[in-house]
Amino acid sequence: MKELLKRTKGDQVIWGVVLLLSFVSLLAVYSSTRSLAYRMDKNSTYYLIKQLMFLALGILIIYWVHKVNYTKFARIAIALYILSLPLLVYTLFFGTKLNEGSRWIKLPLINVTFQTSDLAKLALFMFLARLLSIKQVDIKDLRKGFVPVLIPVGLTCALIAPANLSTALMLGFTCCILFFIGRVQLKHIMLLALAGLIGMCVLFTVSKLTGFGRASTWEQRIQDFIGVDKGNGKKQDVFQVQMAKIAIANGGITGRGPGNSLQRNFLPHPYSDFIYAIIIEEYGLAGGAVIILLYLLFLWRSILIFRRCPYAFGAFLAVGLSITLVFQAMLNMAVNVHLVPVTGLTLPMVSMGGSSIWFTSIAIGIILSVSRYVDEMEGKKKASLAVARANNEEETEE
Repeated sequence: MKELLKRTKGDQVIWGVVLLLSFVSLLAVYSSTRSLAYRMDKNSTYYLIKQLMFLALGILIIYWVHKVNYTKFARIAIALYILSLPLLVYTLFFGTKLNEGSRWIKLPLINVTFQTSDLAKLALFMFLARLLSIKQVDIKDLRKGFVPVLIPVGLTCALIAPANLSTALMLGFTCCILFFIGRVQLKHIMLLALAGLIGMCVLFTVSKLTGFGRASTWEQRIQDFIGVDKGNGKKQDVFQVQMAKIAIANGGITGRGPGNSLQRNFLPHPYSDFIYAIIIEEYGLAGGAVIILLYLLFLWRSILIFRRCPYAFGAFLAVGLSITLVFQAMLNMAVNVHLVPVTGLTLPMVSMGGSSIWFTSIAIGIILSVSRYVDEMEGKKKASLAVARANNEEETEE
């Protein structure tokens, strides 16, 4: 263990946040899957062991990836992005369908199902970090700088949106933040936001007229967020929102205690989309606040890496990946407390899952790879300064 800790480099606070979130995940998944295990005729520890294996492999992935020099990801970025586009097209037309949306594909031979949008997110931010670092000289020029950077974002979001609009919107918003950090002119970002709004309206209209797509689902979710009209002028929340609110109300300040959730038996998807409501029920508002602080701490440490990194590619890579992970977490928690409509986004490193945890682990590993490089560079700089200072002192004595 000591030898492993010596070999573990990068930001130690981020490592601590990952381990804490993994521990919370095990507690929450074990508690929230009791009813699922009973319905599926499984042992009560079946899903706990499964999640433990997913997280253990995820932490190993973080370790392996963080040992790679982050500059190598610049070479992989183009191939990975090009690979993601046909996979998104294939998923859109031939993927596994759920709620009128096709999001998953099954890999042959190994029989593993994964969401291609997870791969596309990772590939997009790697490619975007590369483009932004290359185009810094011309980035304020619309034709030479901004358009070449904008095209891959538009393609990826357009292919994800028909089946998974919430992920496409999250990607678009996060890319706008990265554009702002990358010195893109504000008027160009505003034009992009307007184009995205128009595109979303066009997509909804086409889906509504043709019946192809998820217009009815999007419309229903907006209506559910507003509330169901009972006919007497009063609004009533839909079932899953009601159950989430009851879970949060049951939790109070300190919670009912680990494993004592009542709403896990009634709340749909308490182990994935609505796991945050179960965490609040069992650990109270205090526990929910700790989860928020952990994600904010992760973001803050990533911003410090961004500020310390001497090269644009590593800086954009670290901040882009961290923002999308934390923004997804905030959206999931906002859904649980009924601040935004239901999106279907999971809580990174906490919700039950397999491939989603592994893709998140790759992203965290890349951030830690940048951090490791920055630490090594600063260490060499300090060592060279110490040697120079020692030489100066010797010369002074002579």
